[in-house]
Amino acid sequence: MFQGLMSKLKKEKKETVILLRNIPATVVTLFVVSVICMNLLANKTLLQLEWIALDGGILISWLSFMCMDIITKHFGPSASNRVCVLASLINLLTCLIFFVASIIPSNAGDYTAFDGIFGGTWFILLGSTVAFLASAVINNTLNWMIGKAVKGNPDSKTAFALRSYISTFVGQFLDNFIFSVIVFVFFAPIFWDGFCWTILQCTMCALTGAVAELIMEIIFSPIGYRITKKWKDNSVGIEYFRFIEEDNCK
Repeated sequence: MFQGLMSKLKKEKKETVILLRNIPATVVTLFVVSVICMNLLANKTLLQLEWIALDGGILISWLSFMCMDIITKHFGPSASNRVCVLASLINLLTCLIFFVASIIPSNAGDYTAFDGIFGGTWFILLGSTVAFLASAVINNTLNWMIGKAVKGNPDSKTAFALRSYISTFVGQFLDNFIFSVIVFVFFAPIFWDGFCWTILQCTMCALTGAVAELIMEIIFSPIGYRITKKWKDNSVGIEYFRFIEEDNCK
């Protein structure tokens, strides 16, 4: 059993290494940066009314989902999930570095604001990580399933738009809702002097955010489609696809 587990881990490591070697660096970089920015921007509530509340993460989260759609379309959901885990780990490392920097004393000036922002809040990090990973898996799986269900030309612009729009809306809604409930319903009332959102606010935040981010996806999806088309024309990822094919034949 132990040997089987070690063998599986070695295979996973090798597949991940090959995958990261084959995905163009620009997309991976944009994806990781967007995940880190989402975590930072989520510290600020942009709008809070009786029926709706929005945090700053809404400004950048569309980019994360567009990158996932691009990777899923070309490399498949498993590959996209691996990149999501990598982005989450890099985000956690970044947050740790920020936290260490925030607790180091300095007599050069008043860094209270800096420490407050970059020191972070552990339950915001927890909420954003759980919400992101859960919604990412659902988004990637749904995107792939819709692509497989499309009849005719699955590589057409219409097919790419259909799978991206539906999966993004569902994924963004779940991401926003899970994050809002964890942070603003469970933890905020305890650690933020009673400040909290209602379930209605969380739901409307998730719905409004999903609509807003869907609009951004509609605006920028032509870029995503052109990227996937260019990847296919240039046989991007051929080494990864050969590895998967050889592994499936064993």
